[in-house]
Amino acid sequence: QVQLMESGGGSVQAGGSLRLSCSSSGFTYSNGCMAWFRQTPGKEREGVASISTDTSGTFYAASVKGRFTISQDKANRTVYLQLNNLKPEDTAMYYCAARVNYFTTYCLSPTVISHWGQGTQVTVSS
Repeated sequence: QVQLMESGGGSVQAGGSLRLSCSSSGFTYSNGCMAWFRQTPGKEREGVASISTDTSGTFYAASVKGRFTISQDKANRTVYLQLNNLKPEDTAMYYCAARVNYFTTYCLSPTVISHWGQGTQVTVSS
């Protein structure tokens, strides 16, 4: 059974930083694509960043490129999202996501995701 568990959300002021973590289990870690999405009430879920668990290649949405960094610890099956220079518009529920058996750096479309975490809230005040 695939499980994804996020941690690290919280409240910060604009310009601050947070680091989100996603621990995973239940699948062959090296064969997939891991990603972070975010969602605010009434809006569609938005892909933020993704990483190939095989090559560590990454992809970023334009809205976060240069401010957010996705990385992984293969030995511990954990994916991270470093959020720097946070803005109030980054406020959202952030979800860890996985597509297993998917050798690519890009999995930022919700339609290709096979498993979701429960989410962790990030709130940025001005």
